[in-house]
Amino acid sequence: MRRNSTLAKLMACAACVPALLLAACGNPASPNEQPDQPAPAPRRIIIDTDTGADDASAIILAARSDQAEIVGVTVLVGNVPLEQSVDNALMALEVAGCDAPVYRGSASTFDGTHIEAFSVFGTDGMGDAGLVHPTRTAEEGDAIDFILDTVRENPGEIEIVAIGPATNIARAIERDPETMRQVKMIWSMGTTGLGPGNATPVAEFNVHADAPAYKVMLDSGIPVTVIGLDMCSGEAMWTEEQFAELAKAGEIGEFVSSSFSSLRSFYASNGEDATMNCDALAMTCVLNPDFVNAALSCHGSCITDEGETYAQVIFYREGFTYDVASNDFTYNVTLVNDVDGEDYFSRYKDAVA
Repeated sequence: MRRNSTLAKLMACAACVPALLLAACGNPASPNEQPDQPAPAPRRIIIDTDTGADDASAIILAARSDQAEIVGVTVLVGNVPLEQSVDNALMALEVAGCDAPVYRGSASTFDGTHIEAFSVFGTDGMGDAGLVHPTRTAEEGDAIDFILDTVRENPGEIEIVAIGPATNIARAIERDPETMRQVKMIWSMGTTGLGPGNATPVAEFNVHADAPAYKVMLDSGIPVTVIGLDMCSGEAMWTEEQFAELAKAGEIGEFVSSSFSSLRSFYASNGEDATMNCDALAMTCVLNPDFVNAALSCHGSCITDEGETYAQVIFYREGFTYDVASNDFTYNVTLVNDVDGEDYFSRYKDAVA
């Protein structure tokens, strides 16, 4: 009986969290607002990325949206080496017609270990399709300085959309934790959510690339909303027919479809007939609160001990009393656990066409 009543509390909690997401997003115009009221100002976001094809598709989505202003893009190593990641970010912005500044960030992990970039997106992270030839260059400044300066100048206004490892964010927290506590929200495409992993059976790639950094972010006290790998599976995956449809929807669609060619081959080699695009799905959650059907308030704990569970993130749900755990948790994460996956592709195509 205790578990049944606890589950009822969890369901009630899940129903209320999307309203919190709406508040964090600035609550876009509702049907009850008068037509002559001015539209809310675009939200101000920093995109933190290790730019592979899925990151690029998310950057393009944000650049094409009137819901957000990209204040800057901060780059780090992950899917590809740092300089390639910078060029990919610049190219994505150029394709989308956006001149937001790009800043170089971390080329190593939070503890200084060299990161060996790993990509299932091709050697250039963009399908090796000859897509990357930006006409701009990155800014001279450092990504961590840019994050801190921007937050300091706009307290309570800046949202960070983290679609790569958390190294840049952890270094900014380490350098100036008080300033970083003025970040309005960190949106993280990371963790397995409540499902299986891709880096290991229990760990997701972005967390596994720098688990100590992810732990610093979760433990920082900054509001964090997590969109896990589990939200990108099933009906949210894109089929070959959909990629072909996207390629026919205009130059941007053709760019995105081509950039996924290596990843699509990787999924096919694993017996899949469709492909995940997690970063753009996470960006859809950021830009369109109505895309999120439910979320849970949780305590997120990142495992940094070496072993088979390295980089696993365990979510303790608020309102659920665990039999053996202390249950004395700080609920530091909003975990998205249901999205309108069936509508994901059409939303994306319409946004970039």
